[in-house]
Amino acid sequence: MVVIKRFKKQAIIGFIFLIFLIAGWFYPIIGFMVPACMLFGIGVAFLKGRKWCDWYCPRGCFYDSMLKFASPQRKIPDFFKKMPLRLVILSFLITVMTLQIIRHWPNPFEIGKVFMTILTATTVIGVILGLIFHQRNWCYLCPVGTMTNLFGKNKYPLKFNSDNCVNCKLCVKTCPMQLEPNVTLSDDCLKCGTCVDVCPKKALDL
Repeated sequence: MVVIKRFKKQAIIGFIFLIFLIAGWFYPIIGFMVPACMLFGIGVAFLKGRKWCDWYCPRGCFYDSMLKFASPQRKIPDFFKKMPLRLVILSFLITVMTLQIIRHWPNPFEIGKVFMTILTATTVIGVILGLIFHQRNWCYLCPVGTMTNLFGKNKYPLKFNSDNCVNCKLCVKTCPMQLEPNVTLSDDCLKCGTCVDVCPKKALDL
């Protein structure tokens, strides 16, 4: 099943993420993986929308494979999903990162620390939100998630056949982003295929 295969991949990458997060404080040069992941995620967006955030994103994998079991799985408040708030957070983090890079240029170790500090701080915020609401709460506020939403509009869209739908809402229950594929298609869809996998009437397809 897609769900099982996806979880196995996420568990492996999520574990590697934790190792890198810890190791990055001892070897700051590892921090350069942060901009590399950002660029790769944006590149994927031009072809497949937010597919990067499915199981390619190390932090997303950590949230889905580990944090999920400690999360109360509450509904993510709608204001977290609003684009104005997401753009403010994107602008703030990019500005802070840019100013800090300029400040420490050209020392690669100090710049690596900048990336590690931002990654750690935002991961902690994501964990807190996950423990209050849902493990993927931060994914709506994540700068890469916001950019892949904007750059990946209408790319590799989920297809919905309303004639086959029996409104069982299994797609809604299994969606990691708490979307409603049976109601409206969203650019925050991770193209993970879990809704396609559980639909008993094959009303969804990628």
